[in-house]
Amino acid sequence: MRSARIISTTAFLLLIFVIQESLIARINFPISGFSLYIAVLMGLISFEDRDGAIVTGFIGGLILDLSPTIDAPLGQWALVMTAMGYLFSVNRETIGDFATRPAALIFFVALGSATSLFLFLFSGLMLGENNGAVSKIALTVAGNSLWTVLFSPLILPVLSKLRALSLSSRDRK
Repeated sequence: MRSARIISTTAFLLLIFVIQESLIARINFPISGFSLYIAVLMGLISFEDRDGAIVTGFIGGLILDLSPTIDAPLGQWALVMTAMGYLFSVNRETIGDFATRPAALIFFVALGSATSLFLFLFSGLMLGENNGAVSKIALTVAGNSLWTVLFSPLILPVLSKLRALSLSSRDRK
C-alpha cells in the first residue's frame, strides 16, 4: 500500500468516524445501534489485498480507539481490527471475487462486523473489563449485524468506486 493511499484512506476513515460520532450515534435504531464506521471499515478491508487489509485494519482500529464513547484501553480496537484485516485477507481468497457475487460481500461484511464486536468483547474480558449482561451483548451484536446487512447494499458500491478512484495505474493491474 503506497503512502498516498494510506493518507487518503486515513482521511476518509476520519471523515466517516466524525459522521458516525456526530450523526449516526445519535439515531435510536430499533433493536440496537448501527456502526457505520465498522461497516465501512469492513468494506474497505474486504476490497484490499493482504498487506492493504492489515494496514487498513490497523489504521481503522487506531481511529476507533479515539472514540470518546468507548471506555476501553487504547489499542484494543487496533488489535481487533488488525486481526480482522488478517482474517479478511486470508479468507477472501477462498471466497473468490466479490464483483460477481455482491450478496456474498454483503454477508461477509456483516459477519466481519459481528466478529469484530465479539473479538472486542472477548479481548475486553481477557483484560478484566465488565461488558454487561450476555443477553444485552447478544442483542447489540445481532442488531448491528441486521443494520449492516440492510445498509451494506447502499455503502459498498460507493466504497468500491471510491477505492477504484484512489488506485494508481500500477495498483490497477
